[in-house]
Amino acid sequence: MTTFLHGANAYANGIRQHYLRYGGQRKSGDNDRDPVILLPGITSPAATWGFVGEVLGRTFDTYIVDIRGRGLSEASAALDYSLDAQADDVLALARALELPRFSLVGHSMGARIAIRAARQRPRGLARVVLVDPPVSGPGRRPYPADLNWYVQSIALCRGGAGPEDMRAFCPSWTEEQLRLRAEWLHTCDERAVRCSFEGFHLDDVHADLPRLAAPVLLIAAGRGDVIRQADIEEMSALVPAMRVARVPAAGHMIPWDDEAGFYEAFGNFLGAEIQPSNQSQRRIQDAG
Repeated sequence: MTTFLHGANAYANGIRQHYLRYGGQRKSGDNDRDPVILLPGITSPAATWGFVGEVLGRTFDTYIVDIRGRGLSEASAALDYSLDAQADDVLALARALELPRFSLVGHSMGARIAIRAARQRPRGLARVVLVDPPVSGPGRRPYPADLNWYVQSIALCRGGAGPEDMRAFCPSWTEEQLRLRAEWLHTCDERAVRCSFEGFHLDDVHADLPRLAAPVLLIAAGRGDVIRQADIEEMSALVPAMRVARVPAAGHMIPWDDEAGFYEAFGNFLGAEIQPSNQSQRRIQDAG
């Protein structure tokens, strides 16, 4: 049975923000479980994270957000695509949804948005999960990806490219994953992607980390070069109480590479363990 409830829009921080909602109200004993707001990466519209939303929705009231300039959220030539604007978006959305408490789960760019938002110490922020955040910034090694990889694949999808065209960019992905990427990638505004990629190298999220007050969990990929052991140690020094979990078999797109390991990495950090459905378990077994 699906946990998907609906897609919807909210006007928050001066723009229309689109999100997908899974699960609805979830309770554990006498205590409400805090809702989860999931923030995807640089070219990942909310729909591409639906398989994760289905699972999270079994335990938590879950909102997957189309970051401005992606998916069905607002995009325009005049829109501010900066990290600060993105961080303000998520906090304004939480207020618009009237969430008294919530947790942020951000992947890649979404993790940097979560850091910048959490720096403000907003009322109601319960927990922050950072999934393989880019650690690039002023004076640091560059983000290990080529901007043209994003730009070229977006251009192909604007021209009607299909899953086989995407396979050249994501050779290890399943047919279903490639189909979703081909379907939704054209909704990523190239200006938004360029601005975010540039921000990976200009925005100093390390300066934000000591200002975080909410509990933090870092989930790091065991493969790939986005975050190294030295980076984990530096972040741990900046956030001494930060919990760290590794997913050894996964690259940067952790739930795509090792979905089971991704859920296990959360443990009970969000207030309850994540329980995959029978359907997701079969998908995980098939992927293995």
